[in-house]
Amino acid sequence: MEIGRPKKIFIVDDDPMLTEAIMDWLTRHVPHNVSTFSTGEECLKHIHEKPDVVVLDYYLNTVSRDAANGIEILKVIKKFDPSVHVIILSSQEHYGIAVQSIQKGAEQYVIKDEKAFEKIASLINDLT
Repeated sequence: MEIGRPKKIFIVDDDPMLTEAIMDWLTRHVPHNVSTFSTGEECLKHIHEKPDVVVLDYYLNTVSRDAANGIEILKVIKKFDPSVHVIILSSQEHYGIAVQSIQKGAEQYVIKDEKAFEKIASLINDLT
């Protein structure tokens, strides 16, 4: 990754309050450009902007059966550009889900807990 330029970060989560909180945290702790999306499909419409890091909710769009989930979006992102770092964010603490995420190309799997924002910021700083 190019040193010296601001990094582009996408946050993809269908919970607007959580998305806003993550964005607020990251803009205060990670000096990069942050964009937010409430659906995976919305994120994919902007993937040509070549984000450096995508923070992606595992359970996206669970209201609509036709909508893509986080793993499906992860696969499309990695197919488009394997160099994009993807961090899966989930409330699921199941080991199998974390392993599946990593096997499909995620850099890390972060549990939504009281330390999640701090972990994400640290990972982004380490990745970029």
